Amino acid sequence: MPTPPTDIFEQQLRQQHNCTAVAGVDEAGRGALAGPVVAAAVVLPAGCLPDGVRDSKLIPEQERERLYDVVMQHAVAWAVGIVGQHEIDRINILRATVAAMRQAVRALATPPHALLVDGRDTIDAGIPCRAVVGGDRLSVSIAAASIVAKVTRDRVMRAAHQQHPQFGFDRHKGYGTAQHRQAIQQHGPTNLHRLTFLGKVMQEKLEFE
Repeated sequence: MPTPPTDIFEQQLRQQHNCTAVAGVDEAGRGALAGPVVAAAVVLPAGCLPDGVRDSKLIPEQERERLYDVVMQHAVAWAVGIVGQHEIDRINILRATVAAMRQAVRALATPPHALLVDGRDTIDAGIPCRAVVGGDRLSVSIAAASIVAKVTRDRVMRAAHQQHPQFGFDRHKGYGTAQHRQAIQQHGPTNLHRLTFLGKVMQEKLEFE
């Protein structure tokens, strides 16, 4: 079983900047073919290591829902940012992801003094920011943010399933599974799809026909 995330990175930022509130930031849905990209920011109390909180990708869906509630119980502050599929098509997924992260940080009820962001890129939020590659497996606050982002987005996509049951959004959540690609080829894209992501899928349809 992977080593659980720690608060070492949070401790380092608190010491370096003589601060208390450090927010972990992560996103969900960056690689999906449909639906929004969702980012979350979570501030945990110093020394808080909620049992079971880890990278959301390593957690079954039902357990993620439970751990979402655990994060809510422990967090000093949390918030999400959501950028929809039409804006993703307009500005591209990288810019949309950064925009969602900034939204989440700005929405925190307790303004953070520093940020830890999963991945290679920092975001400009006017406060110190450190990018951590694989941060959702290393930093407890990033792991908490990954759970909040993933659960929030999964709920959006389960609701989308009610509008478009033939696509199976409740199962694949908009990612490019074989079932999802086949549904796109059979029924065409919906208003939930990122049209700039569908070139290869639609080309496959043309080749099949």
